[in-house]
Amino acid sequence: MRTLAIVVGGGPSPGINAVIAAATIEARNHGVTVLGVQSGFRALVAGDTGRARSLDIHDVSRIHFEGGSILGTSRVNPAKTPDDLQRVAESLHRLEVSYLLTIGGDDTAFGAAQVAAAMRGRLATVHVPKTIDNDLPLPPGIPTFGFTTAVNVGKNLVHNLMQDAATGDRWFFVTVMGRHAGHLALGVAGAAGATLAVIPEEFRVEEFPGSHLPLQHVADILEGAIIKRLADGREHGVALVAEGLLESLDPATLGPVERDSYGNVRLAELGLGRLLMERVTASLTARGVRVPIQPLDLGYELRCAPPDGFDIQYCRGLGYAAIRFLLQGGSGAMVTVQGDRLVPVPFAEIIDPATGRVRVRRVDVQSEMYAVYLSYMIRLRPDDVTAPERIRKLAAAGRLTEDEFVRRFRPVAATVPQVSASDNAGDRDPAVRPSRNTTGGGG
Repeated sequence: MRTLAIVVGGGPSPGINAVIAAATIEARNHGVTVLGVQSGFRALVAGDTGRARSLDIHDVSRIHFEGGSILGTSRVNPAKTPDDLQRVAESLHRLEVSYLLTIGGDDTAFGAAQVAAAMRGRLATVHVPKTIDNDLPLPPGIPTFGFTTAVNVGKNLVHNLMQDAATGDRWFFVTVMGRHAGHLALGVAGAAGATLAVIPEEFRVEEFPGSHLPLQHVADILEGAIIKRLADGREHGVALVAEGLLESLDPATLGPVERDSYGNVRLAELGLGRLLMERVTASLTARGVRVPIQPLDLGYELRCAPPDGFDIQYCRGLGYAAIRFLLQGGSGAMVTVQGDRLVPVPFAEIIDPATGRVRVRRVDVQSEMYAVYLSYMIRLRPDDVTAPERIRKLAAAGRLTEDEFVRRFRPVAATVPQVSASDNAGDRDPAVRPSRNTTGGGG
């Protein structure tokens, strides 16, 4: 009797249950016993096989509508130590598992590859890529599952914040999940029409002293956006900042940090929005400019949302593809949907040889789509610190002399990526150009 074990790792993502359902149904229809392992690799690392339960078609036939994971999840690294890896291999052997399907992000994919190597051919493995961060190395234009649902839910939440900001004349600094890349922050900001988004891909950290992005530089970008809104007679806005900015900052700025079992810094505990709020508020208050700023975090609200129609069908395809790959004798690959084709990508092709870890897909800030996002943001640009008329208006709004304004904000205006869409979309920014009208840039 062939046996499949399904393990979910990392943070939740809309669509997990649809993968579990499709994989279970396809496997059962081909005479394969299915075990759902609760809480990721945690029990297997401990040598506990009692957390694996049988799954049948009637258990999963309607779960594709539900958010979360019926098997739970965890961030336990099965390969943290050789002993941990050995216990996982022994646990799977005792359960008589012949196929292992993992659902997760880059860390889970890395762990699955290590387990496959430890089993020395006794176990066929397949990985289904999952993350709302959209940062796994899939082909261009193909999202990771859960991303589109997260953007849609995030868009609604940020829209509510924009209404609140306009009603109460305040700003929100919203830190958006995304450990390594700014896809989610950018996607939510673009869909909601937020005032601006700041993502790590904008910056070449090697150009800054010590090869670290200064926290003050990010604070100055946000303060510059506030000043530009004030110059246009608007005292409110919503700025989204990608959590991944923290990985580019000088560790001395952040203080003591905690790490998970994969060695990742627990970014959510560092309070990026609060750090930025404190710096911007202090700077503005020192010049008599009062702008209420509220820091918030966005991410946990998105991860267990019910998947949208795209993610449901996408995940059903991924679950089906994973089982077909295994039954056809495949192993050691990540499954993808590319157009109308179900395509396995070998683990060897997604591992960065320099780091030994799964490669990260980052936002292409030279792309035309990024130019579209950028053109609707309210932020300082090079002509804001060179055109005399603009300088006068912006300096007055920020209660700075013209020379002080240029010295202070020339560096942040210079780091805005210089890209342009092929249709010459131009700068939709209405500030200091009252004759131009737009619904973008935070309303």
